[in-house]
Amino acid sequence: MSRAWKLALAAATVLVAVGGYLYWGRAAREADSGYVTENVDRGAVASTVTATGTVNPVTTVQVGTYVSGPIQALFADYNSPVTKGQRVAKIDPATFQVKVLSAEAALANARAKVLKSRADLELKKLTLQRNRELRDRSLIAQNDLDTAKSDYDQAVAQLALDQAAVQQAEASLQEARINLAFTDILSPVDGVVVSRNVDVGQTVAASFQTPTLFLIAQDLTKMQVDSNVSESDIGEVRVGQPASFTVDAYPGEPFHGAVVQVRNAPTTVQNVVTYDVVVGVDNPDLKLKPGMTATVSIVTAQRDDVVRIPVRALRFNPERKKVAATPRPGSDGTPRGTPRVWTLDADGALRHVEVHLGVRNDQYAELLSDQLHPGDQLAVAFRRVEQQEPAQPPGFAGRRFR
Repeated sequence: MSRAWKLALAAATVLVAVGGYLYWGRAAREADSGYVTENVDRGAVASTVTATGTVNPVTTVQVGTYVSGPIQALFADYNSPVTKGQRVAKIDPATFQVKVLSAEAALANARAKVLKSRADLELKKLTLQRNRELRDRSLIAQNDLDTAKSDYDQAVAQLALDQAAVQQAEASLQEARINLAFTDILSPVDGVVVSRNVDVGQTVAASFQTPTLFLIAQDLTKMQVDSNVSESDIGEVRVGQPASFTVDAYPGEPFHGAVVQVRNAPTTVQNVVTYDVVVGVDNPDLKLKPGMTATVSIVTAQRDDVVRIPVRALRFNPERKKVAATPRPGSDGTPRGTPRVWTLDADGALRHVEVHLGVRNDQYAELLSDQLHPGDQLAVAFRRVEQQEPAQPPGFAGRRFR
């Protein structure tokens, strides 16, 4: 075969390949070939509010100390179950025992003074009576009687002062005994020790504020989630609404509870205002632990066995006009004004229908109007044919030319 003939054959083969590429590439890049549809059906629709929060015990008590001193002994540790009145720690009582002895001595001294003053009063009383008798017989001057009367009155006053000193000494002794009793740190509730902040030998000072020695959760089988709900959603949240949440420790395992409190105190962080919504939950198997981060979903409205339409149908626009969307549940990114959907007739033609909606979430919306019925098809997107690599004509691959 001559060289010219080989070149002509190669050129013809290239032309065939290019033509095949254009033909099969055009066939593979077909434009829109229809619509993706979903049916109107019946089912449940639930509107929810989502938030993040922290799992906490329902009641947590901070156990502190009223007196200062070094920790002599500990009788509870992390996760220790405790009962009300149980001793959990001991502060060195030596200095407080000395104060009790000093107060007891002061009380004894005050009581002795009362005895002395009472005896002196008796003497002054007898002297006054004797001087009155002598004065009646004109055997002493009136000045002597007045002096005896003054001494008697002073003895009465002194006895009263000494008796008051006894009461003060008794109060001081009671205070010293109370402070001595405070060296025993007792649990105020039944519960479980969540945190321990001291060790043996550590000195605690209660001069300015009470230091926290232990953190005791009263009942870990009853927990609550303190969730932060944004101000745009708080108007839909009510006490008693069902709620569910998940934690990272148990992915895919929801925990169920109910809203027990909607607190009015706002929290502002970087100009974002949130409100604390408390969700109560049972924790019988103690899976939930204090401090876990929870993703909460609160059901604000629930409709069962209603006619519903997919929210995707509300966002579909056959003219491909951009429709502003808002990510929060309930708005669903639907156009402003009266929402409408596009239904397919029997011949495949699109027809728009204005609808009235009730409860909605990010998947379905409750249909209140009667223009549509279960089984009707709604367009939700364009159907496209995926682009494929153009096929090569048979015999082209692998041919080499020299």
